[in-house]
Amino acid sequence: MNAFRFDWNERLRIHIPVLDMEWEHYAVNVQLEIVERWEWIRGTIPDRVLEFEQLINKKQAELFEEESFEQSCILNYEIADYASRINDLHIWSRIDQQLESRRHS
Repeated sequence: MNAFRFDWNERLRIHIPVLDMEWEHYAVNVQLEIVERWEWIRGTIPDRVLEFEQLINKKQAELFEEESFEQSCILNYEIADYASRINDLHIWSRIDQQLESRRHS
């Protein structure tokens, strides 16, 4: 058992690393395996960001035409949710720097 996995995160639409131990406790070959897999996943993040940006643009266009205050509030909530997802994806995209720096310490 490797004591790590990558769980699907439906909200972000990517697999997220789940480490059951501190990074330093993994063997170097396991660290490399984790980093390599994460690099592949991380490479899909720009596609997810673009997908969410397109949804935001669609919702903003709907909001521009919307006359119902209640529906406008719903659209604003949805826009904020997609923006939050983009922010979270940007945070996850920087994880490789932390793994790499810890790996070389």
